[in-house]
This record gives sequence, C-alpha cells and structure tokens, in this order.
Amino acid sequence: MRTFDEHAVPSIPDNAEKSLDAATARLARLICAHAPHDGIFSGRIPGLYFGRHSRIDTESEHTIFSPSIGIAAQGSKTVSVGQEVYRYVGSRIFVAPVAVPARMQTTLASSTEPFLGVRLDLNPQRISELVLKVYPKGLPAVRHWSAGYIINADLSIINAVTRLVECLSSSVDADLVAPLVVDEILIRLLCSPIGAHVAEMGTANSSVQRIAKAIAALRDNFSQQIKIADLADLVHMSVSSFHEHFKSVTSMSPLQYQKALRLHEARRLLLSGELDTATVYQLVGYVSHSQFSRDYKRFFGNPPSRDIARLRKQAYKLD
Repeated sequence: MRTFDEHAVPSIPDNAEKSLDAATARLARLICAHAPHDGIFSGRIPGLYFGRHSRIDTESEHTIFSPSIGIAAQGSKTVSVGQEVYRYVGSRIFVAPVAVPARMQTTLASSTEPFLGVRLDLNPQRISELVLKVYPKGLPAVRHWSAGYIINADLSIINAVTRLVECLSSSVDADLVAPLVVDEILIRLLCSPIGAHVAEMGTANSSVQRIAKAIAALRDNFSQQIKIADLADLVHMSVSSFHEHFKSVTSMSPLQYQKALRLHEARRLLLSGELDTATVYQLVGYVSHSQFSRDYKRFFGNPPSRDIARLRKQAYKLD
C-alpha cells in the first residue's frame, strides 16, 4: 500500500502560505453557503459539486470517481483507490485522471468546523483542445502513472475555483463566464507539476486515454463475462502491456475493476428497494448467491441486508 499526503509535496514559503490560507478560508465560506448541511450538493454549473461533513467517518464511503479535481478547503479526507491512499487537507488538490471506484473517509471534521470540499469534473475533450496551446512543442515524456495525484494548490488555482463558485450567484455568469473560468482552471492544472499527466487525459492514444476507453467498455458491459484479450485489442495493446498500464492508472486489475462496478450497481439496486437480492445479484452478473454475498461483505464491510439497513438508517438521520 502506498500513501500520499501533504508531506509528499513541496512546502510553501510562510508569506505565500498566509495568502493561500486566507484565500482557502474564503473558498470554505462560499462552499458552506452552497452546502448548508451535511451531504453532496450541485448547482447550475455542470460538473461542480460541494461536500460538507460534520463528523469524522468511522467507515469508508464507497463511490465511483469521475475524472476530476477535488479541493479540501476545510478539514481533511482520505481517498483510497485500490492499494493507494491519498490524504488531502487545507489547500491540497486531489486529481483523478480516470473514473475509478474509490473509498473516501473524512478524517478531520466537527460540527463547528466541518469538512468542506469542492469537486470539479474534468472534460478530456476540452483538455485536448487546450493541450496544444499549453504544450505547443509537444508533451514531456510520462513514464509513471497513478490512480490519483496530490499537489499543492497555488493561489491562482484557489482564486480561479473561488471565482467559479461565485459565478453561481448570477445565471448569466453561470452560463457565460463559468466556462471561461473552467478553462483557466484547466490551463493552470496543465501548467502545474502534474500538467503532463493531466494532458494525457485529453491526448489521443495516450496510455491514460486508452485505459479510459477500456474503462468505458467495462462500465457499459460490467455484467457480462469479459476477456482481457478483447479489452487489450480494443485499445491496441498487448495483453501484458494492457495489464501493466491498467493497474498503473487505476491501482487495480481489470477484473477487480469489473467486480467493483458490479458491487456498486448491486448496492444501488438494493438501496432502491424495488428488487430482491436474488434478482439483483443475477442482474449484475453473478451466478452464485454465496459468492455475491462473500464479495459484497469483503468490499463494503457488511453483508447486503445489514449494509442496506445501515445506509437507510443514515439517510433517515440526515433527513
């Protein structure tokens, strides 16, 4: 298991840190206004989400990340993808280059100082259009990939994200100005220490984009039996190279990824209350109820019935 946290990135000079702290506090106040109580909230700007949590999590929350950036403006959180754990706090940014099943856990929060975070989904197509402007002479070589990256957010990124959130106060700004601010955020990410990794999200035939194509195929057909050779052929890689790149980018094997997709969908269907367990496990591609129950408990920590009861109890408390 590899752990990435705030000590893995360069330190910030004292004077710059004070300015960054003030800007982050301002962003936290804006997030608080758009997230009036615990939960996840969205607004008029597509792909922009706010999170508020007033308690430290005793159990991980399972989700599937879209390609995105996340900023912890107040409090701290860990994101686990496969065997990799990312800790971000303060003005650190977490970047997910592809869609990945992840486990999140709030590690610093209270009722008076809740965790406050903002997430922005990344559009690979728009990144591809900006890459040529940021890297007119071509991309630097990328030899190592990861399921996520943690970087220091400089003042320009925090201020750009703050301006994006402020666009929600006006329908005109949300519709017309926000896309320009998103472009600024993308450009600043492309110019950051992980810029080449962000650029690969939008670069045709890059390793990241090839794996993203394989992920899309898995998500469209998660309930079906898959052949790794077929996925490798789809993205024009040898089987061994595909395995290596898939695990580098997602921190899990293709079969582990497919299993996570099946279990996430099973949980969603069970939580809806419209189908029984026997129907659900077959719909998501399992042929054995016992195997489904074992995998479900191993993945979510509780057998299906107990897990769903816990989730419904939590939702009732939030209401």
